[in-house]
Amino acid sequence: MVEFVADAAGVELQYTSDRPSNGWVWQELHDHGEVTISRVFTFETGDLMVDPGERADQADYDDFVYRFRFAVRRGDYLEVPGRVFDIPNPVMIAAGGVRLERKSFAAERNISVLGAIADLMAPDQPIVIGGRRPDAIPAPDYEALLRKFPNTGEMNRYAAARVATIVGDYIQPLKDAREQYERYLTRRRSSAPDRPLDQLAVMQAEIDKYIFIRDTVTEWLANGADRSEGDWQKMIVNFLLLIFPKYVAVLSNVKIADAYSAPGKITDRFIDLALVDAGGSIDVIEVKKPFDDALLARRPYRDNYIPAKELAGGIMQAEKYLFHLSKWGLAGEKALSARYKDKLPPGMMIRITNPKAMMILGRDRRPDGTAALAADQALDLEIIKRKYANMIDVMTYDDLLRRLDNIIAALRGRAADMAGGTSTPGV
Repeated sequence: MVEFVADAAGVELQYTSDRPSNGWVWQELHDHGEVTISRVFTFETGDLMVDPGERADQADYDDFVYRFRFAVRRGDYLEVPGRVFDIPNPVMIAAGGVRLERKSFAAERNISVLGAIADLMAPDQPIVIGGRRPDAIPAPDYEALLRKFPNTGEMNRYAAARVATIVGDYIQPLKDAREQYERYLTRRRSSAPDRPLDQLAVMQAEIDKYIFIRDTVTEWLANGADRSEGDWQKMIVNFLLLIFPKYVAVLSNVKIADAYSAPGKITDRFIDLALVDAGGSIDVIEVKKPFDDALLARRPYRDNYIPAKELAGGIMQAEKYLFHLSKWGLAGEKALSARYKDKLPPGMMIRITNPKAMMILGRDRRPDGTAALAADQALDLEIIKRKYANMIDVMTYDDLLRRLDNIIAALRGRAADMAGGTSTPGV
């Protein structure tokens, strides 16, 4: 949780983690000299107003409130160093001019509002918000900018257009979907504020998108036995950018440094696929062919079904990738950002901040739709999933289909409500 507290000297940002322990913040500061809070605010060790000191274990940090110096009072303004927002421009905020809260600086999907403004300015030019300075952005105009920032629906369609261009090289039926999105673009909302958005058309485009994805995955599951694992990776990963639109880039064959397997020697390891979200954070994804026996061992061990070799091996592989990524730290961030700058949005830096993994493999349904696992097997599989949920999201292909069905059902319900007049046009 982020809270801003004003004092005579300026403003401090107080932070307590929503995670089980606060210790990760001090670990980042200790290891890298800086930490990014709530995906928006970056602080250095010197910004800490109270040093938590070394504690016995992670749990000892649970009640600790991190206090960072966010802004210094300069006359009628609060001055925030640009590095807090990962920009070169100092930021001047009129005292009392803009409400200090997270959403005043980050739009949907953790997009930096000040970062977008800084891209239009010289690096040494301050960003001034509110107050009487002639170069200031009036506080009401800044608040209007926050309201008009692209919403999730608009960003979904942008991501869909990018993905369609990439996946079209591998999946022939996508051509029709791409043409459908292009038709939608011709009738999308104008930037003029007095023109209402046709919400039903937007909703139908979203429904059609997810139906197309579901039907394509279903067809591949029925007829994809001869396809290679690489084919499955290309298809599934690009669809995941639509299902999980927080991700904006896919990286292939990612080389990372392993300094632990052979002491005194750096070994190159290669992650098949990685995803980068809109805030620059990197995650790992493992996509396996949908073998029927990839989830649980055939025979129980003391009345318990343990992970099959495919699942256990995939989990171990993903955990080692996450371990080596986390240990690589700041040097890894710089190396990956430089190596993949052409695949990232301009100015984006890759962040290694508690990366997670996603794994898609196996099936828990038969081709006729009946359950492939007995009740005790399904329970043990769910326990296995939850055991690793803090680091790895284990998903079967049938889990993926169920998520798509639920999304489609929810969108159809909202569309029916709109058609019945329960929604306000243009909102």
